Amino acid sequence: MKIMSRNFTRTEKILLLVLAIVLLGLVYYIFVYRNVSDSIASSNAEKNSLQTEYDGALARLSQLKGMKEEVVDVKKSGSLSRMESYNNSKNETAFLSDILSDTRDYNISFSDVTRNGDQIRRSFSLHYRTGNYREAEAIMLRLCQSRYRCLIGDVNCNIAADGETSMDMTATFFETMVGGVPDAGLPEDQEATKTQ
Repeated sequence: MKIMSRNFTRTEKILLLVLAIVLLGLVYYIFVYRNVSDSIASSNAEKNSLQTEYDGALARLSQLKGMKEEVVDVKKSGSLSRMESYNNSKNETAFLSDILSDTRDYNISFSDVTRNGDQIRRSFSLHYRTGNYREAEAIMLRLCQSRYRCLIGDVNCNIAADGETSMDMTATFFETMVGGVPDAGLPEDQEATKTQ
């Protein structure tokens, strides 16, 4: 029993060949070309991501080298300050008295101590008068370059006709709880209060 015993014509053979080629091309496109293209695109995206990461790492490395060089320069200049342990108020007050000893008069007013985690801030207002601007500036420089970590805030300078200089400023000494002994003057940790 023969179901299909007919021979294909030349045209039918050509059409079947074209159909087979088209099917092979379609199979190649779906299973080979698209997978390879997707893999290449994925590899390029990963390469770009890695390049971005690498560039970021190089930038951080460059920044770290710059910071290390700055630390070395600061150490060489002798103006390296450090954050003393809490409670360093006696030393800070003695330091202020020392640098202000040659002024005509001075007034120091400390604010309440604040605490944020291990960092303690001891803010104060300072008023002093000197014979001239250079003396007033020298006191500010000594305060900035002291061994105690200090940040000067607002500064107001008045120079009289005779050269007498009056300085008003706010500043903050920074201390740390690392190695510090808590006492009655230590406020609550603001950071811990916020998280509760």
